Amino acid sequence: MHSVVAAIRSLAAYVVVSLYVLVIGTPFVLFAFIIRNPAILYIVGRIGVRLGLFLSGEHIQRQRAAVYAVNHASNVEPPILFDALHELFPRLRILYKAELRKLPVLVRGFDLAGFVPLERGNPEQSLPAIDGAADALRAGNSFLIFPEGTRSRTGALLPFKKGGFIMALKAQAPIVPVAISGARNAMRKGSPIIYPVEVRVRFGEPVETAGVALDDRDRLIGEVRTRVEKMLVS
Repeated sequence: MHSVVAAIRSLAAYVVVSLYVLVIGTPFVLFAFIIRNPAILYIVGRIGVRLGLFLSGEHIQRQRAAVYAVNHASNVEPPILFDALHELFPRLRILYKAELRKLPVLVRGFDLAGFVPLERGNPEQSLPAIDGAADALRAGNSFLIFPEGTRSRTGALLPFKKGGFIMALKAQAPIVPVAISGARNAMRKGSPIIYPVEVRVRFGEPVETAGVALDDRDRLIGEVRTRVEKMLVS
């Protein structure tokens, strides 16, 4: 069924974008040529690209807050994902491990941006933080989370921790599975050296949490993890 939906979306994208180029693009190309202003081409082109991405199933949630759950194998992944989700600025926050608060300058920026620290293995600290993050989600702020909790040394997907999913369930916000591949070769765990590589980021279909109870969190975690895993190998 999933492949049928993808095929229909692809066909719709091809047809609509082709008509867009023919009906809208051609006159604007001529107009840009007449007035010698290439900026028009970029504007029209970007609209066409956005239209194609929308029809083919791009899953960045621009109209509602969501939780983006990403695999983690390298230190370069957070800034790459933050850039990939730049359209959500300034309403994009990160759920991060509290150990990073030892960095004095960085932590001031984190606090200013509304990023939320979680202490692994400390429920007394984590639960109030999760409640605060759920409030931020309800207020329209999306969150980027790395549910493995730490970087995978081998690149294989580690078990997912519950904090970010509890946050999403409390706010009844959708969870978007995200798979990033290639970044591990740029900067491996324990190494300060960064190598140039090609990185691929894939956004999956949102997993809705509306009506899902906290007791179903393990099933939800399993579903999101399975989707991320499938995107990593496909």
